[in-house]
Amino acid sequence: MAHNIKMSAEENATPPEVLQRVIWIQTLTLVWMSMEAVVSLGAAWMDRSPALLAFGGDSAVELLSAAVVFWRFYSPTHREHGEERAAKIAGSLLFVLAAFVVTTSVLTLSGHVEARPSPIGIALLVLAAMVMPWLAAQKRQLSTATASAALRADAAESAVCGYLALIALAGLVVNEVWKVSWADPVAALALLPLIVREGWEARKGNPCCH
Repeated sequence: MAHNIKMSAEENATPPEVLQRVIWIQTLTLVWMSMEAVVSLGAAWMDRSPALLAFGGDSAVELLSAAVVFWRFYSPTHREHGEERAAKIAGSLLFVLAAFVVTTSVLTLSGHVEARPSPIGIALLVLAAMVMPWLAAQKRQLSTATASAALRADAAESAVCGYLALIALAGLVVNEVWKVSWADPVAALALLPLIVREGWEARKGNPCCH
């Protein structure tokens, strides 16, 4: 794949093996985030889980971010405008997601919808809590090697996804073990500050966490 990577004058100073590693880690991110979004949103629908809805929606937005960074290194032409536009779209989608999470959580807490235990969701969140911090660490190293602000921002989003997984996991485990259905929407509401902050920083074009 190395001969397909188009390098600008700015990127010529970056060793080809580093660029190759960026392409590999972003490809892995795209595959993982696609699976994560589909499984978590599917489980959220089946089990009426606000926490999984919040996590899955964030995963879908991060999938967009990972695709932008992948394309930035694979074909860097006009990358700045593409990154800025994608960041604003991602930020807007996160605000929409926050509104859905609030609505779903309120309906669950008021008794109109009951969140059911979700073994599939728990298994996915356990994996995400391990995979996402590793991906974030790899991207932080590569962002330093390539001086890429886009990759640094994507690393921050991967780190946030790891935090989201842990919070959502706590709510699902409490519901699974003690059958406390309100723990799920409470966990979802606990995710809101991170989601809103991530959306706000994405709109401004800055990573929300380091």
